[in-house]
Amino acid sequence: MMQDASIHWEEGGQACSAVWHSENSIATHKKVVTADDTLTADDAYHLACAGTAILWKGDFQNARQLLQALVRRIDRPSKKSKRASKRVDKSGELATQKAAVDIFNQHRLIQSQRARILGMLLIQCNSDHTIPLRRAPDISKACLEAYGPVSQSYVVSLRELLGIVSAHEWRKNGLPILADENGEPIFVHPHYGVFSPVRGEYIELVCSAPLPQALDSESTAFDIGVGTGVLSIILAKRDVQHIVATDQDDRALTCAKENITLLNLGSQIEIVKANLFPPGRASLIVCNPPWVPARPSSTLEHAVYDPESQMLKGFLAGLKDHLSPKGEAWLILSDLAEYLGLRTRQELLSWIEDAGLVVLGRIDTKPKHPKIEDEADLLHFARASEITSLWRLQINQ
Repeated sequence: MMQDASIHWEEGGQACSAVWHSENSIATHKKVVTADDTLTADDAYHLACAGTAILWKGDFQNARQLLQALVRRIDRPSKKSKRASKRVDKSGELATQKAAVDIFNQHRLIQSQRARILGMLLIQCNSDHTIPLRRAPDISKACLEAYGPVSQSYVVSLRELLGIVSAHEWRKNGLPILADENGEPIFVHPHYGVFSPVRGEYIELVCSAPLPQALDSESTAFDIGVGTGVLSIILAKRDVQHIVATDQDDRALTCAKENITLLNLGSQIEIVKANLFPPGRASLIVCNPPWVPARPSSTLEHAVYDPESQMLKGFLAGLKDHLSPKGEAWLILSDLAEYLGLRTRQELLSWIEDAGLVVLGRIDTKPKHPKIEDEADLLHFARASEITSLWRLQINQ
């Protein structure tokens, strides 16, 4: 937990301060007022929109209700998505690439403004991660998992705090990813700050794709960007004997190690901190890189947004030095970026060709997440057409 910035406010005529914490690297708020249960939702909304942070001193459950009231004011139905849909032609494709990019940028701006306003409601925590407010729950374990031990009182946005509590529940209860030989579910337990594999369609692709014959002679696979460890676990359950999984993020490495240990797969799966590839070659290399070439604005968005497709290009370019001659690379990628005008199919194919690779085949599936049916979503025009693919690649001999 970072402790290099302080937040200041006045309370009862006294100057007060505490450590400021933001997982998304939001700068310390300069304007801070204290408030309690007498503050109305309308007044809180006006303060937040004007850039004034609200340090809550009232009942904790009332703070949660106030946050929900702010959400309702921000998310009032608008005509934006209807205007966006009118810019789509009868075939479902945008008339121009620029129009798609404009809508995507508008969506990102709205999301950023939404996060800024909702992040203005603040909570102070003690150095033992307890909250000194009426009806405050005990979230000390959740905060300890996310932040580690701290030595000073700190202030954090209520929205981030609730996200930590939600992540703790995911970690405690786990997320089923597939069934074992007896039909019993196999779980992974995502940690805070590690992307949860809720998009099950890419998991199904890795479960069902035919394994390359090269594994028969050398049963070694690399999992690039391990995250929770989900793809490594699937490969291990498919009897791949040695899997080397890499990541640069310490939280992901810790999370993957814990999940692999819980499933007693440590003899098959080795975790390595690396930028993309470990040393050596493998018969199978899998990678599920971030799908959208844009700049992330939060910790979790690093799993969704890949600036200038750096990870995707790096993965493709490095395969020639790490893939066995008859082995396969599995690239799991959505075409959402193509509908958003952020990447063309021809660009992707040219990167594959430039890397000295050929496409052996592609397995496609339609996503099943709820946003596909949400016509109020500004990006519905793209989500409704999205396909997730497993690209089977091989070195061009």
